[in-house]
Amino acid sequence: MNIFGTLFRLSIFGESHGPNVGVLLDGVPPGIPLVSEDFTEDINRRRSGGPATTARQEKDVPHVLSGVYKGFTCGTPLCICFDNEDTRSQDYVSADGQNIPFRPGTADFTGSIKHKGFQDPRGGGHFSGRLTLPLVAAGVVAKKILKKDHPALEISAFLTEVGGMPVGLANGLLASAVEKADSLGGVVRCRITGLPAGWGDPFFNSVESQLSHLLFSIPGVKGVAFGLGFDEARITGRNNPHRGGIAGGITNGYPVTFDVAIKPTPSVGKYLPKHVQGRHDCCFALRVPVVIEATAAIVLADLSLHP
Repeated sequence: MNIFGTLFRLSIFGESHGPNVGVLLDGVPPGIPLVSEDFTEDINRRRSGGPATTARQEKDVPHVLSGVYKGFTCGTPLCICFDNEDTRSQDYVSADGQNIPFRPGTADFTGSIKHKGFQDPRGGGHFSGRLTLPLVAAGVVAKKILKKDHPALEISAFLTEVGGMPVGLANGLLASAVEKADSLGGVVRCRITGLPAGWGDPFFNSVESQLSHLLFSIPGVKGVAFGLGFDEARITGRNNPHRGGIAGGITNGYPVTFDVAIKPTPSVGKYLPKHVQGRHDCCFALRVPVVIEATAAIVLADLSLHP
């Protein structure tokens, strides 16, 4: 099922080269102020166009189809969609009109098996990073839900590493990867402050497990580490402050910090088969911080609505 959440639920829809992509949100409280301009900042943060990002340029204008009246949410299902206009689907069709062979390192093969060969392969179809746009839109709504009752709560994500180097030293590495038609991964750190104590549950619905669940929906995410992560295993208890913001699966009022590892984009590189065309990010991690903020906000908005 393509659904996440319990009281605040979302389902994303669309394919990379289909007519549009979007999100359907259910459980949005009534009376949340919401206009199209509210989406602009986060959409622009995700937008391509900078060095080492895809050449695909989309307008990304949000179309609110339901759930808003006179600038406020109605409490009914909220549907937001975005048109796909700058597509180049010929890159995914061979000269004889057949779909190109499966691209290495992508979901082409697994998607074909899962959907019995009927999936849309153009631009990765439903598995594309294009589907992070509706996640960002859902995050905007989630942030507004959180701010209404928890104005001190802040979610901030930022890039810390590119290709194994600190982000401040990675410009040359990025330029070299672009020149060589190669790609790079990265690490994004997210910090959440102002969280009340008491959110979450032990064991199966811990805050860590719920955040990880949605974080791994972002294409290219390969690892999530909370607090000191694996370094926790390399220090003694005497030297461990034990302040990761979550204890027993429940928030304790301290800041929550986690790192997210993003793999290099697979569909680039001059050594790949010549049928691999299309436009891709040299370093998708550059555009991921706002997506990570959005996923964190979605999880926390759902938790905030629980009694």
